[in-house]
Amino acid sequence: MIQLDLNHAHLKENVKDYQEQVVSIDKQLVSKTCLGNDFIGWMTWANDYDREEFARIKECAKKIRENSEVFVVCGIGGSYLGARAAIEMINGLYADKKPEIIYMGNTFSSSYIAQVMDYIKDKEVTVNVISKSGTTTETALAFRILKQFMEEKYGDEAKNRIIATTDKARGTLKALATKEGYETFVIPDDIGGRFSVITPVGLLPIAVAGIDIDELMKGLHDGMGEYGDPDLDKNPAYRYAVARRILQNEGYDVELFVNYEPQMQMVAEWWKQLFGESEGKDGKGILPDSVCFSTDLHSLGQFVQEGKKVLFETNLYVDKPMVDVTFPNDEANEDGMNYLAGKSVDWANKMAAQGTLMAHEETGGVPNILLTMPDMSAYSFGNMCMFFFKAIAMTTLMNDSNPFNQPGVEVYKKNMFNLLGKE
Repeated sequence: MIQLDLNHAHLKENVKDYQEQVVSIDKQLVSKTCLGNDFIGWMTWANDYDREEFARIKECAKKIRENSEVFVVCGIGGSYLGARAAIEMINGLYADKKPEIIYMGNTFSSSYIAQVMDYIKDKEVTVNVISKSGTTTETALAFRILKQFMEEKYGDEAKNRIIATTDKARGTLKALATKEGYETFVIPDDIGGRFSVITPVGLLPIAVAGIDIDELMKGLHDGMGEYGDPDLDKNPAYRYAVARRILQNEGYDVELFVNYEPQMQMVAEWWKQLFGESEGKDGKGILPDSVCFSTDLHSLGQFVQEGKKVLFETNLYVDKPMVDVTFPNDEANEDGMNYLAGKSVDWANKMAAQGTLMAHEETGGVPNILLTMPDMSAYSFGNMCMFFFKAIAMTTLMNDSNPFNQPGVEVYKKNMFNLLGKE
């Protein structure tokens, strides 16, 4: 379970004063009568997922690991962020695991696309294209390039190296997959993109990375119970949701998501989509931003400490690092660093976090929410997903907004299509 500490948040209201509202909203979620109720399949997914498909994901991943040097994940937003967040958090940034995982379909950058295509040209490749409709422009553009490359490289065999994760019955990509004979996995109708890392959208790339997806699902399942009680004394996810609303009531319109592990930077990117796309509507919501300390203390730290008081910090701490290092002794001590000799580098990281909290909260007057997870395992990732899913659903419904749609995203698409000349 993720631990929550609100003792540094300087809340001017009592979280428990919101208990009645929280119970009412929780009933709506459980009974599927809330705004956006067509997209709350994630709430019970850990019980409801298709076991046969899950086994097929593991079989497919094993085959890919055996025959591929590179696995290209072609998708944007929720179709790649969650998987990348999990893979980098659990395996680290320089994992000695094959195949290498590369992400395409998430940009229009010609330089990026050209460099990826040049990089993979002489390698054994499998492609996973991920799109509910098959018409998401960034993904469709990249996939056309990848599809032609795969057919030129492998001929008829290309169809065995392209996997489509898409709608179960309709859409452009589903029709193409059926026509070409690609293996397919299903994006559930009742789970939106930013919640989809727990479905085949995320599970196939995560399994290809050699991560135990059974453990991930176990963490998700346990989170259903740990964050399922509407009693605010027992549910840290809902307490966090309420604290966010209280802080915004106090004028804090920006939430700075803080971590101290570079391998969790993509978790922050995933979190930003989950929170920004869920509650940023109807002229409401908190702007989600993120930093990785202590690195970003040397860039944004000055603003946090002494700048305009528009933000609060949500710190996600990790009790146990993936691996630790002991700082060495140097007899000459020319750098004057022997005071750290024999000590754990992770301990130093935690002292930096403690010192930063003191500086920002006590001296800078910045409210801080503290979240702590036990480690960076597959189990903890799955558990963390349920924590943030429940929190953002509650906090957005408290604003009388629909947490599960994203109408604003369609505006740029319409303008872009007009400029591109799409009929």
